Amino acid sequence: MGNSKSGALSKEILEELQLNTKFTQEELCTWYQSFLKECPSGRISKKQFESIYSKFFPDADPKAYAHHVFRSFDSNNDGTLDFKEYMIALHMTSSGKTNQKLEWAFSLYDVDGNGTISKPEVLEIITAIFKMITAEDQKHLPEDENTPERRTNKIWDFFGKKDDDKLTEGEFIQGIMNNKEILRLIQYEPQKVKEKIKEKKQ
Repeated sequence: MGNSKSGALSKEILEELQLNTKFTQEELCTWYQSFLKECPSGRISKKQFESIYSKFFPDADPKAYAHHVFRSFDSNNDGTLDFKEYMIALHMTSSGKTNQKLEWAFSLYDVDGNGTISKPEVLEIITAIFKMITAEDQKHLPEDENTPERRTNKIWDFFGKKDDDKLTEGEFIQGIMNNKEILRLIQYEPQKVKEKIKEKKQ
């Protein structure tokens, strides 16, 4: 990204982000200025990303989840996110189209990046999500989903898979489209993320 250090967003990136996210030009420019304040180099490291994520969730431990979110958006695997990757991450996790969101969710759960999801990978992400749910909120969860293991079993059963089966992206997306209950189980309550992002922008 040749232009990543300048104070203004390049026209190409601005147009691409307006096309791929719901943000307006004005919002994107505001986000860009605050992004540069936090990350003067124009790139954000995993540690910085985790730290920003932690500000959204002061009462929880989002580090493990942030780590996986970062991995899923570091599209060129260089260990940093540029502004474009960062904004697409924000958009996808807060208000992306269902299909885009599900493609992203697949890459989030495909921890080793081999193109399929295994049950241990689901457990790894669900465990990270549970670290962000306060102990008080966990008490109110239904009994068959009040631990990472139980929630993982419930998800895997919904997909009709045996313990050592794998899920392809097509099966993952189709399964969720057919059963909205799975969508609720695989995500951290996005409403809370949306509220945090709104608060941050004001």
